[in-house]
Amino acid sequence: MSAQGDTPPAHWSEDAGSLGAHAGTEQGRSEGQGRSEGQSRDAGRGRVVVIGGGLAGIAAALVAADEGARPVLLEGRPRLGGQTTSFQRKFQDGSLWIDTGQHVFMRCCTAYRGLLARLGVTHLTTLQQRLDVEVLIAGSLTRTRLRRTRVPLPAPLHLAPALLGYRALPLADRLRAALAAFQIGRLNQRDPKVDGDSFGGWLQRHGQSAAATEALWELLTVATLNAPAAEASLGLAAKVVRTGLLDGADAGDLGWPEAPLQQLHGDAAVRALTAAGGTVRTGTKARAIVRTSTGWEVTLDGGEVLRADGVVLAVPPPAAADLLPEGSGVDRARLRELGVSPIINIHMIYDRPVLDSPMLAVVGSPIQWIFDRTVSSGLAKVGPPGAQYLALSQSAAQEWIDQPANDLRALFVEEMRRLFPAAREAELLEVFVTRERTATFDQAPGSLRLRPDQATALPGFALAGTWTDTGWPATMEGAVRSGIAAARETLAGMGVSGSTLPAADHVPPTARSESQGSESQGGESHDSASQGEVPTQSMAAADSSTAHTATTQKVTSKSTGGFPV
Repeated sequence: MSAQGDTPPAHWSEDAGSLGAHAGTEQGRSEGQGRSEGQSRDAGRGRVVVIGGGLAGIAAALVAADEGARPVLLEGRPRLGGQTTSFQRKFQDGSLWIDTGQHVFMRCCTAYRGLLARLGVTHLTTLQQRLDVEVLIAGSLTRTRLRRTRVPLPAPLHLAPALLGYRALPLADRLRAALAAFQIGRLNQRDPKVDGDSFGGWLQRHGQSAAATEALWELLTVATLNAPAAEASLGLAAKVVRTGLLDGADAGDLGWPEAPLQQLHGDAAVRALTAAGGTVRTGTKARAIVRTSTGWEVTLDGGEVLRADGVVLAVPPPAAADLLPEGSGVDRARLRELGVSPIINIHMIYDRPVLDSPMLAVVGSPIQWIFDRTVSSGLAKVGPPGAQYLALSQSAAQEWIDQPANDLRALFVEEMRRLFPAAREAELLEVFVTRERTATFDQAPGSLRLRPDQATALPGFALAGTWTDTGWPATMEGAVRSGIAAARETLAGMGVSGSTLPAADHVPPTARSESQGSESQGGESHDSASQGEVPTQSMAAADSSTAHTATTQKVTSKSTGGFPV
């Protein structure tokens, strides 16, 4: 279920992996062909070229536009949104919108929520009044909840009733889990020893049973870190637990889209950037970035050259490694060492309702999370009356990523029938599988040392993406924060002060200490019309701290990371 804004949906070709294959398609304010070398610029408005149209690139381009620069956003695929977009798929006499992943956010995701507000699409999402996760216990076929108390207890005391009432665990395990949560919250995630340790190893050493690890801790961290506890960084797990559960009583309240991701992100971004005087060019791939005596040159497919005052590179790590200009100071080998972790989705369309809630977590089963996409996909309008579209989101999917779609369909259809009496009576109108081999970077122990800062050694050139050092997991929140930070770095290198932006909390990388450290996809083509292969991701956990800027001042005021909430 994770969220990242820089990798391509798998229903586009492998050749479109990082930025796409063909230049020329344009949206927003047109650059026009043949206006590259010597192209005139608006007086007093520097040009910023943003390469990559996922959430990180969108955020960077909007910040640049809002600061008075003239952004040009390049995206190699047909539409903006990166992994958080949608594609259309034929169904009976109509078509459905299929999201590239099941994306959930939290109230503490202030930068992402700010981006939604900046795009004018907050009304297309739902945000819980209080955290309430319904959980199906597969062994007993009973249900329980992780639910924030209505009693206005201060954080972190608010967490105790939720854990004590979580009937997926014996009472003794619930008590030990509450103690462990507070201990995790005290860890310094930037300590190399913490980041280098595995979350599963820490849990085992601190009295957490195998049942507690599966039914509680992995319920949270497999979705956010796209890795089982034994293979996940303790530092990033600490970030998830502290920010999503401990820092604020309402921090973990969940939100989700009520419209296709394409409408929520890509289409809205085109409108917002166009209105702000920016340019969006889809179907356009960058081939080279070169620093010149007067600024930057970005060479596109076909030989066109864009001249710029600043550049933000917001593409996946392998593509970024290939495009890094000389003198950036970024270690290409480390980018390639970040690795990948896959996710799959199984999509089921039933002729009648099977699930009675918008989403459901499952423990003790191959199924992890189930989402009702009936309305957002358009099925409610084009499908048979009463039909329901469910998407099963499976993170840390190494064991499934190479299995044939027929085998996956058989496994998960049978498990749905076992878990839900209604599924045994319902007719399955369609089942298809979507998968992404490179959904996130591998958020393994020791991954912090591989993640570069948004700033580079070249003024006016910065990096963006969930894989940069945001202090966050590979989520939508991390993507947006990286884009904001990268834009601020680039603008500072151009001499833009950033005076109109609310400052995000910042601790310079060289000044990080234990006391300050408590902040925290190349695709594949469709298999066939009935078993398309598309990426997915997980729950965004975040806080409101740590965006790196080019200045070395520590700003202590809280902000939404660059956009109003």
